[in-house]
Amino acid sequence: MCRPVDEDPGAVAVPERHPRLAVTILCAAGIVVALMQTIIVPLIPQLPTLLDADPGNTAWALTITLLAGSVITPIGGRLGDMYGKRLMLVASMGCVAAGSVVCALSTSLPPFLVGRALQGLGFGTIALGISVMRDIVPPRHLGSSVGTMSASLGIGGALGLPFAAAIAQQVSWHALFWACGAAALAGALGIALTVPESPTRTGGRFDLLGALGLAAMLVFLLLPLSKGSTWGWASPLTLGMFAAFVVVGVAWWFVERRGSNPLIDLHVATQRPVLLTNIASIATGFAFYSMQLIPIQLLMAPTSGPDGLGLDMLTASLVLAPSGILMFMFSHVSARLTAAFGPRVSLATGGIVIGAGYIVFIVALSGPWTMNWGIMLAVACFIGAGLGVAYSAMPALIMQSVRVEQTGEANGVNALMRVVGTSTSAAVVGMILTWSMLSVPDADGTPVSVPSETGYLWASSISLGACVLAIVLALAIPRRPPITVQNV
Repeated sequence: MCRPVDEDPGAVAVPERHPRLAVTILCAAGIVVALMQTIIVPLIPQLPTLLDADPGNTAWALTITLLAGSVITPIGGRLGDMYGKRLMLVASMGCVAAGSVVCALSTSLPPFLVGRALQGLGFGTIALGISVMRDIVPPRHLGSSVGTMSASLGIGGALGLPFAAAIAQQVSWHALFWACGAAALAGALGIALTVPESPTRTGGRFDLLGALGLAAMLVFLLLPLSKGSTWGWASPLTLGMFAAFVVVGVAWWFVERRGSNPLIDLHVATQRPVLLTNIASIATGFAFYSMQLIPIQLLMAPTSGPDGLGLDMLTASLVLAPSGILMFMFSHVSARLTAAFGPRVSLATGGIVIGAGYIVFIVALSGPWTMNWGIMLAVACFIGAGLGVAYSAMPALIMQSVRVEQTGEANGVNALMRVVGTSTSAAVVGMILTWSMLSVPDADGTPVSVPSETGYLWASSISLGACVLAIVLALAIPRRPPITVQNV
């Protein structure tokens, strides 16, 4: 038997028994969804040939997934609060499965992009999984369970490159998407069979106008961030979309604040603990994605270039893969830190460890040593460990600050903030590395463009600044007793 322990009317009792199988299935589903972000990377150079399309158009295979994922994450969280989180989890995994099948059957670009957009609709799975854990996991196990679910993002991201490269090289690129479809379908069935339905639902009418406004606002922000380097940062199209983002954002803000059943409760979102956590999430997401962009280019750059190691895609991916394992391991360290000192200290600690990784990289790059794969492995391990601690602390901070019936919505918004951080990183770091490009001969004498050492240093220094910002914001979050439950 169990009962609420605080005076918050949103607190509910949870079962005493730990649903280990359900948590395992949820974490596996999170890994599958995270794979969707990186499996496309090894195929990007080949997509123009595979799909008989222009290289500029095939770049949308990444962009459209990001846009779909960013739009659906907060909307899916709200729908989960209203109609049931398990239902939305099954629907999310169903979208990933359907999108994977469409991609596997595609022989041209338009249906392939439809499939990639459907895969992006599953991106809300991790935020929904974290939210449902608050309802079904006993308090003494909640920290480690949420930490593992958060770490699934890093595990999937780290394993995605070698997984995709191995299947695409040894079998075929179609087989890669068939495998993803099977994994997503298994995840949907597993969730339907093992995850109990959440006992709390808000009900009410869905805020369609708010959802459309949020979708438009995110498109106007994330699209120019991801395509600005191609369109030109000073082009009328780029500037016009940024201006539209401001106009739509202001209008959406006023409509949502006055709505009786808004998509996002802005009164909660602007409370100091939630607001600071979300801004810190943007900074941490920026630092995270920078290390997805920088090392792979340095590892695969020809040895004739500055600090290039000349590794192939699969070998380079394997060098970086341990970061995902460490992210998983340190998510449990984060749970212990949170239990002892609170999630704000865990978030700050994660930022410190990530920053240490960037310091090692900067010193190694500018110091007297020769860059090698061992140094890159060490840097990746620092980043993975720090992310495991930081990403596990974020939902803990959110959940101690909002009522149970707002958990899905609040975690969805927090996940969106990480997407904003990664998108900004892709734009800023991509612009810096592109600006610093120089031509060097490849192994066969063919000239190739690679980033210069200056570009790497600038990109990593800005990312280190993002870590410092995350640390400062984390420590500025006020201490607050958690909204939780306790067994009798």
